Amino acid sequence: MKNKHAQTIYYGTLNHGNWTIYIAATDQGLCFVGSPNKAINKLQIWTDKNRPNARLIEDDEKVSNYVHQTIEYLHGKRKTFDIPLDLKGTSFQKAVWKELQNIPYGEVVSYSDIAEKIGRPNAVRAVGTANGANPVMMVVPCHRVISKSGSLTGFRGGLEMKKALLAMEESNKTRV
Repeated sequence: MKNKHAQTIYYGTLNHGNWTIYIAATDQGLCFVGSPNKAINKLQIWTDKNRPNARLIEDDEKVSNYVHQTIEYLHGKRKTFDIPLDLKGTSFQKAVWKELQNIPYGEVVSYSDIAEKIGRPNAVRAVGTANGANPVMMVVPCHRVISKSGSLTGFRGGLEMKKALLAMEESNKTRV
């Protein structure tokens, strides 16, 4: 009989200030960073939608390096991540997510900029949708994307979190 669980996803929590964030990874790499202070069912809903038949197992040890690097980032001590990622999405989403990783720490670009860089200048709204579908916010820095007018727009973690992340990066970008 074949195992009905195609994959195991390990998860744990990251606590930072007023934020509690679920972080999840497979044996291949980080696959999910949750929005602050959302219930575990948000991770279950994401898993059911994006990784059908996966089994969720709480295992702080398995996700400890991901949590550690994210906490270093949130404390302004890390500007880049060197952890494996396990991202599943369409080829368009993957192109957007790859380009997001090229945005330098402490800088912002527009959705139009991303659309241009991936060779799809008319796909600005689709870029926004792919940005919103990024399952590993902060690590793939979708918070560094703003509207062409310079205003902050949607962010899965909420606009307060987006403002906080951008302000933290701005104040730490000259730090070595």
